[in-house]
Order: sequence, then C-alpha cells, then structure tokens
Amino acid sequence: MKIGKAVALAAIMAAATTTTAFAQSSGADIYKAKCQSCHGSAGIPNPGIAKAMGVKPATDPALKKMSQADMIAATSNGLGKMQPFKGKLTEDQIKASVDYFRTFVK
Repeated sequence: MKIGKAVALAAIMAAATTTTAFAQSSGADIYKAKCQSCHGSAGIPNPGIAKAMGVKPATDPALKKMSQADMIAATSNGLGKMQPFKGKLTEDQIKASVDYFRTFVK
C-alpha cells in the first residue's frame, strides 16, 4: 500500500513539473509569435515601434505597477494602439504570454 502511494505521489509531482515547464515554454512561444515584434525579445521595444505605437519597455514604472490581472485585461481587450487578443488567443494563452512578459518587468 505504501509503495502505491509513493508511486502516485511521484506521478503527481512529475505531472506538476511538466505542466509548469510546458506553461513557461508555451508562454515564451506565444510571446515570440504574437508579442515580440512590438514588445521586443526581452521586453525592450525597437525605438521606432515604441515611438509609433506608444509601446513602453517592460522596465517602465507604469508597467511595474500593473497587476497580472491588469496585464491580462490589456492583452485581452487591447490598450492604446495594441490590438485585442481576445478571440485570437485562448485565456490560457493570454495568461501564459503575460506571465512570460512579466519575467522582463523588474
């Protein structure tokens, strides 16, 4: 009986680790495909795009103050000149891309 519980616990831990790694990988992939062209590979936009589109770097104080929920809403509904991604990405994809972007916000 104890061996069965240990195996079940190991399986749960492996699944959780795999899910977390997949979510991080997925967020990076989505960001690269949908966000990087404006927001830059590390959250620092190209100066021309930043000026034309009003894109702020991830280090901008206004972005530092935004909660995860605020960033998800901005990504879903659009903000300024940024197009809305609701209907183009799933809620999980939006959350994953926001989580990845937030790794640049320091």
